[in-house]
Amino acid sequence: MKLFIISLIFIFIYICIDLKKAFHMLQQNWYNDGNRYLKWINNNSKFVFCWYDYLFIVIFLLSFILNNNIISLIVIIYHILISLILLKNYKNEQVKKPLAFTARIKRMCVTIFILYFIPIFFMFRYYDIELLPIYYLILGTLTYFNYHIVYLANIINKPVEKCVYLYYKTKASRKLKTLKNMSVVAVTGSYGKTSTKNIISDILNVRYMAFPTPQNFNTNYGLIRTINEYIDKYNDYFIAELGAFRKGDIKSRCGIVKPKYGVLTKIGTAHLDTFGCIENTAKAKFELIEYLPKDGVGFLNIDDELQTSYKLKNKIKIVWYGLSDKADVYATDIKYSHTGMSFKVHFKGDDNAYDFETVLLGEANVYNILAGIAVARELGLNNSQLIQGVLKIKPIEHRLQIKNYGNITYIDDAYNSNPIGSKMALDVLKLMPGKKIVITPGMIEMGDKQYEVNYNFGKYIADSVDLAILVGKEQTKPIQNGIKDAKFDKDKLVVVNDVKEAISIAQNYTKEKVYILLENDLPDLFNEK
Repeated sequence: MKLFIISLIFIFIYICIDLKKAFHMLQQNWYNDGNRYLKWINNNSKFVFCWYDYLFIVIFLLSFILNNNIISLIVIIYHILISLILLKNYKNEQVKKPLAFTARIKRMCVTIFILYFIPIFFMFRYYDIELLPIYYLILGTLTYFNYHIVYLANIINKPVEKCVYLYYKTKASRKLKTLKNMSVVAVTGSYGKTSTKNIISDILNVRYMAFPTPQNFNTNYGLIRTINEYIDKYNDYFIAELGAFRKGDIKSRCGIVKPKYGVLTKIGTAHLDTFGCIENTAKAKFELIEYLPKDGVGFLNIDDELQTSYKLKNKIKIVWYGLSDKADVYATDIKYSHTGMSFKVHFKGDDNAYDFETVLLGEANVYNILAGIAVARELGLNNSQLIQGVLKIKPIEHRLQIKNYGNITYIDDAYNSNPIGSKMALDVLKLMPGKKIVITPGMIEMGDKQYEVNYNFGKYIADSVDLAILVGKEQTKPIQNGIKDAKFDKDKLVVVNDVKEAISIAQNYTKEKVYILLENDLPDLFNEK
């Protein structure tokens, strides 16, 4: 009995260590929203079921020829060893975004403890030394399916999480009702949401008190948290970024923030694996514009055919922005350099052209800035304030952000790459006066377009860089094929599984001035190592 109890302690320690990875993957898969966590389990059996997990079957078979005390000792030693293996793996693993031990995770820990406690309770309640092998078989099976136990706990906790969600949602709703002098500008689109959100905020802050959602707080939970923890009575405008993975998401988020102004950036192929097709993506993004009140204003990209061809279900004021002279706000004479951009902006009904400058890079940022100018002008900023606001726009973290380290300059475009943005990033890299290197794992969540967009990305890479370093031997195969078909020098193509190794290779490539483009940084759930 004593050895059995001691063995349970070491089994429990191993379970706790193994749960950390399971929780991490559940969290990065949005707590199984859209069955993402379950799909990850099915697609990553090598991570979920390790070779040493099968040894509990061997222990069970040994129980028929060894006495129970020896079996208990073997169980203790076995779980000590596999715990050490797991801890070593965790130590060597690169984690980009560590597990956040939130209240939700803590509640799941309680549920999982109960799930494991139930069989252990009956083992103690009806303990029989002759059944010890069966006890270990049951515990070994439960441990083997640890990731699935987490999945089950997530399902069990749904009613509790729903109540918690409704509590904080109601709290946020009540708070918004007290902020009668604050208006909400909502931003959505397939690409450029975060950049446009921050740009609008920077420009508006020349005259008003504007506050954007922090980081990528673009889900219902993120918006609710922003309202409850960050927004206050001094804010004139709340700039809310709205993310979406399926139809209905944007409408749900609008129900929380109640926007009066809505901005669409670019509609494209992002998250096609959940939207299904580009038409569904367009309908989902236009949920924002169709939610706006009668006195609301929508800001649309005139160069996006999906926006110009869309038939709106409501009648509100629409302000068009873009590079076409048919837009209400448009840009001409765009000049690019490795230090920033300059361009002229025209307003419908005004024969003058106004000169703007920014430290931001890339054509996509011209569109983002034009959206910001259109919004700020509608909200009362004059032309000199607009020019001042654009000049004060701060570089946006992980979005073509320039970072200088001696002889090495990083172009950090590591956040959520897409076909348009990745090509633009390479165009920016080509402007740089030195050796050019790209480090990338490619693009994801492109549905049946994923191979095609990554293959084309490989062709663009071949035309833009002196050295290409791809991260992930399996997921970058389409890029490898594109690069090879473009007749790129195979000695200048390196494929690794470790970002740190990729950066080390790039840093030691040459003693000359070198520019390293970091294009996309996949979540930990896509790690191949």
